[in-house]
Amino acid sequence: MPISTPRTSRASRIPLLDVLKGLACMLIVAHHLVFYGPMSTTAYPLASELMDWLFSYGRMAVQVFLVLGGYLAASTLAPEGVARFEGSWQQVQRRFVRLSTPYLAALLFGLLAAEVARYGMEHPSIPSEPSLPQLLAHVFMLQDLLGYEALSAGVWYVAIDFQLFVLAVLVFSFARVWSARWLAPLLVVGLTSASLLYFNLDANFDTLGLYFAGAYGLGMLAFWAGRSARPWAWLVALAVLGLGALALDYRERIAVALVTALVLGVLQASPWARQWSPLPRVQRLGQMSYSVFLVHFSVCLLVNTVFAQYFPTQPWMNAAGMLLAFALSLRSGQWLYRNVETRLISMPSALRLQGSFLAAGLLLMGLKAL
Repeated sequence: MPISTPRTSRASRIPLLDVLKGLACMLIVAHHLVFYGPMSTTAYPLASELMDWLFSYGRMAVQVFLVLGGYLAASTLAPEGVARFEGSWQQVQRRFVRLSTPYLAALLFGLLAAEVARYGMEHPSIPSEPSLPQLLAHVFMLQDLLGYEALSAGVWYVAIDFQLFVLAVLVFSFARVWSARWLAPLLVVGLTSASLLYFNLDANFDTLGLYFAGAYGLGMLAFWAGRSARPWAWLVALAVLGLGALALDYRERIAVALVTALVLGVLQASPWARQWSPLPRVQRLGQMSYSVFLVHFSVCLLVNTVFAQYFPTQPWMNAAGMLLAFALSLRSGQWLYRNVETRLISMPSALRLQGSFLAAGLLLMGLKAL
């Protein structure tokens, strides 16, 4: 998900961006509630069409987050198309700390939730008991690249977000060396086109940021188009790029990404839209969407475990359990956001958290071995 870490850029303060994140966040939580756990299977006859839709299309909300991630990266790293940061390594390090602090805290909770779930029910959605290499791979967000099973649903996105951010930093740093104002946007156009027209057509690349760089790049280009002197002309050009990719191979995920990018470009180009602040509660949810995204699977796993024990065959009770899991996911995300994500943390503190995560995992592995 575009990460809801504190930012000072003007773009991140557009209220409608947080509204979009909030709506997409709710859709992802609902999708995972339908996708994982026995509650949705038991409650399925009560709302089969809705669950089928959430199962098939709820994951499309990821494209909204990818596009927003690129949009916010451009606003933070190069709002005028030129890198405004000095040290590339400092940017990457800062991003890693911001991502990994709530990420590892949520995974600690996830390890405990999975252990409880193993005792309370049998279901394929429960992650397997972790190994030490698997824990280490998660610490450095390399689990998918190294072929390890994820310890929680959606952690793949955190790794992809980090890859894409690093890629953006490298592009802007390279362009700055040549002191050409047009070079960075041109490189982003090239990278976006390569992803849309080649990498995104092959699922074998889906552990790499290059597979998702098309949606991310559309977000970056939408930001610059909206700020340009001729925003509508550039948005038309952006639409042509996206439609060309869809003509080559129609992909619903890319269609969603293109529509999202065009909406963001229009918002950026429209002064009234930058000030409009509807749905304040959804806007607040959008601000803490990263924390909700990180913690919701573990919460849903625990609620599924309780209802599998006490209400294994009652459809209405399991439907109520799904609503309860949804509400508790939002509340837990709010706690993680307020107490972990928004706190400024240093690299040494982040390293200590990594050590705590590994120690907790090793402790659980040791207790299981006894």
